[in-house]
Amino acid sequence: MTTFTHILCPIDFSKESRHALGCAIALGRRSKCSITGLHVYPVTVFPGVSGYPTLMPGSPDVDSLQGDLRAFLAPAKAAGIVVEALVEGGDPARKIVERAHALPADLVVMGTHGLSGFERFALGSVTEKVLRRAAPPVLTVPPSAPWAADVPFKRFLCAVDFSPSSLAGLRLAVSLARDAGARLVIVHVLEALPDERAVIAQPLSVAEYWRERESDARRQLEALVPADLAAPAETLLGHGKPYVEILAAATEGHSDLIVLGIHARSALDVAILGSTTNQVVRRASCPVLTVRLI
Repeated sequence: MTTFTHILCPIDFSKESRHALGCAIALGRRSKCSITGLHVYPVTVFPGVSGYPTLMPGSPDVDSLQGDLRAFLAPAKAAGIVVEALVEGGDPARKIVERAHALPADLVVMGTHGLSGFERFALGSVTEKVLRRAAPPVLTVPPSAPWAADVPFKRFLCAVDFSPSSLAGLRLAVSLARDAGARLVIVHVLEALPDERAVIAQPLSVAEYWRERESDARRQLEALVPADLAAPAETLLGHGKPYVEILAAATEGHSDLIVLGIHARSALDVAILGSTTNQVVRRASCPVLTVRLI
């Protein structure tokens, strides 16, 4: 069983981060864990007379921000959750990752839009950096995502490509599904390879090649099905662009949580993050839980 003990929830006072806080509260109530709300304000410095960095005039009133953050977190406290409010200055993504490590947090819950619209808290800026760098799993919550207050998620979809990182995501998905009594769908997407005809050994035909790929993928999927879930896990084999098929499967199955494993260290990993995880998080109508293999 997976039980979260400490959730880090970045807050920028937007309606999107309020929505993410609501999800964190639902999880916190179920797991009886604590929540740390973190607001990071940008810092502009210039060399002071003494040679030490000095804040630019007009820098935020930290005491006022602290009060605003405590008020923002009041619903969590009212729900009986132990709450901490932290205000720090600096680069938001770096501070979120550092604080997740220092607490330590075992889950980061954050919205996918922010104070200045999609560009401010979008993939490609804060959220993407946190996904690539944070050690704990990251739950990104779109503003339209609904859930029940007591049991946030009941229909899980976990996408796997059979890599170690995706299998780490599956292990967490299985554990969470087991704990919540949720339905789990495990999906793998077969994507066309470039110049397939050139890599197919003769005399194997293209049709035979695809049949072999599908047969192998189905065998691997079936081997991943856990036997001890409340509802039997299902498998789904898609064809096409991975993020398109993942999102379509989530919509058709009315999934309320998508789980993805990522390992974003090399240039290839970053490219994969940009093409699949990035697009899923950008476009999903339900929360997406990403698990980074360290």
